[in-house]
Amino acid sequence: MADLRLGPLLRYTDGSSATIWVEATRPCTAEVRCADGAGGTARTFQIAGHHYALVPVTGLTAGTATTYEVLLDGTRVWPLPDSPFPPSAIHAPGRDDRLRVAFGSCRWAAPPAGEDDPVGPDALDALATRLAADPEGERPDVLLLLGDQVYADETSDSTQRWLAARRDLKEPPGSGVADYEEYTHLYYESWLDERIRWLLSTVPSCMIFDDHDVIDDWNTSAAWLADMRATDWWQERLLSGLMSYWVHQHLGNISPEELAADPVYEAVRAVPDGTDVLRTFAARADAAPDTARWSYRRDFGRVRLVMVDSRAARVLAEDDRAMLDPGEEAWLRAQVLDTPGSYDHLLLGTSLPWLLPHLVHDAEGWNAALCHGERGPRWARLGEKVRRAADLEHWPAFPESFAGLAELIAEAGSGPDAPATVCVLSGDVHHAYIAEPSWPAGGPDARVVQLVCSPVHNSVPLSIRLAFRVGWNAAFRAFGRLLARHGRLARPPVTWRKTGGPWFGNQLMTLDLRGRSARLRLEQARAREETGPDLTTLLDTELAP
Repeated sequence: MADLRLGPLLRYTDGSSATIWVEATRPCTAEVRCADGAGGTARTFQIAGHHYALVPVTGLTAGTATTYEVLLDGTRVWPLPDSPFPPSAIHAPGRDDRLRVAFGSCRWAAPPAGEDDPVGPDALDALATRLAADPEGERPDVLLLLGDQVYADETSDSTQRWLAARRDLKEPPGSGVADYEEYTHLYYESWLDERIRWLLSTVPSCMIFDDHDVIDDWNTSAAWLADMRATDWWQERLLSGLMSYWVHQHLGNISPEELAADPVYEAVRAVPDGTDVLRTFAARADAAPDTARWSYRRDFGRVRLVMVDSRAARVLAEDDRAMLDPGEEAWLRAQVLDTPGSYDHLLLGTSLPWLLPHLVHDAEGWNAALCHGERGPRWARLGEKVRRAADLEHWPAFPESFAGLAELIAEAGSGPDAPATVCVLSGDVHHAYIAEPSWPAGGPDARVVQLVCSPVHNSVPLSIRLAFRVGWNAAFRAFGRLLARHGRLARPPVTWRKTGGPWFGNQLMTLDLRGRSARLRLEQARAREETGPDLTTLLDTELAP
């Protein structure tokens, strides 16, 4: 008999359909039955000895909620027996003009029950506690996870003990994961947490990778990539990372219609074992990034989300560096500018912040110029060392891409059909802040904000606290300008100022979008011995009236 190994995860939802992801212990038919009669079935597919299904649920009624159960070969496996949580439910979006979006990034798995948590309570655990206590209360319509859902290079003590039973950790890649099987262990560790498991079963989620889903500072530079490819372990790590991401995260991001037209998904499901098919796809995506697209678009009524791959789509040649390759850049532009006037709010999800503290921005641009050879080969060699040591690989480290995004935002946010807001949603930097750009010629009609929220559950080293406090300090901007002059940098096309933060801690931001109005709330996780972790509001502010 097949058992439920991981999941269910409620992923894509619209007014009439949804997808639910599961992993089973053996080949079987997975079925979702909803209390209102909606449902669907899917046969599992096999990758590296694991059995997965993405069940398309049809027949939902817009604007309603229905509980559901999961069956494997006709036997009910969800809800779990004696579960302390309310029944999982699918809330099919209605035709009203309200959308509530919660987002954050960077989540270490919570430690086993009974162990102290050195980084404090998990913000997703706290959200689950709140929703379980009041299932009919306020809830996100969608949860955006903006990168570092698993940490392939920073594993927990318990995972390292598990790895040590498989291989010698003195050999590369050491305590980092090495192959697909080890990646699956990371997802078990992260998603089998009882609160997280229930939360992801009842709140739809959209995901995108960042560096730690593969390795810290993934695709920093051409020289970095050459060094990695020279090792005997990198290729297996990378292919396993892309394969496991495709299975666990990417499939749920896209609609049933897109899945039906996806040749890789079709090929994987058409054979008894899809491992070789998926591995070939991942190898091709690595060798020629323009053959795969990890970015995607979702329209929630009159809210448009464009989630941008700011890792695998990079161009790394020093004489042609870009955050996005030409095909990806053209795709992004097409999605943002499609059907002007059809959306009231534009959300651009990119794991890496676009607007950084001014000193950090100038340092990254200066470093990019040095590595390009602006000051000669000796400075270029120094620049590469500094780039890797200081993690200088955000949007400002790709100056033309930074400027291109500014231009696209201005174009999308201008004119009679402009949305009320353009929000750039990011994580990565282990704190939260708000920044607002200004254009020299007056700028767009929409209100444009950079919203950064991180971590969901991770450490915040003192070095990060100091660097990002100093980076916004006006006294240190003069040093940044000196760096910019030394690198012979052109002035950026926008100026910007910090209008909130920095805030440090495990946290989530929530956008409440109603018509053309928008509110932003920032909440931090707090430990409560009697009730479990909860969320405390630090900021509640209006972005658009």
